Amino acid sequence: LLLLYYTEEAAVIVSGLKNTDVFVGESATFTCELSHPGVKNVQWWLDGSPLHNNFVTEISEQDGTIHTLTLNDVACHDSGTVTFRAGSLISSAKLLVKGISLLE
Repeated sequence: LLLLYYTEEAAVIVSGLKNTDVFVGESATFTCELSHPGVKNVQWWLDGSPLHNNFVTEISEQDGTIHTLTLNDVACHDSGTVTFRAGSLISSAKLLVKGISLLE
């Protein structure tokens, strides 16, 4: 009797978050692509605080592998580290929100 055990290959990050610079009032978008769908416990964070889907923070998923965070109408205090976590996988990038200088 031959028993074959199939172990599902662990997901990996195919494309991680990229550092993003935007001006006050603009939107900042971060995307993380996983090797395959079905990863549990997906969560986005900004400077250690969990983010939730609302009118300012848009969290979406495409095909179960492409995870996107859009922060709308950002302010200077939104600058910090954005982190994507999916199970044991983690990707982070810096968000820099630049003020608009009125001095020319």
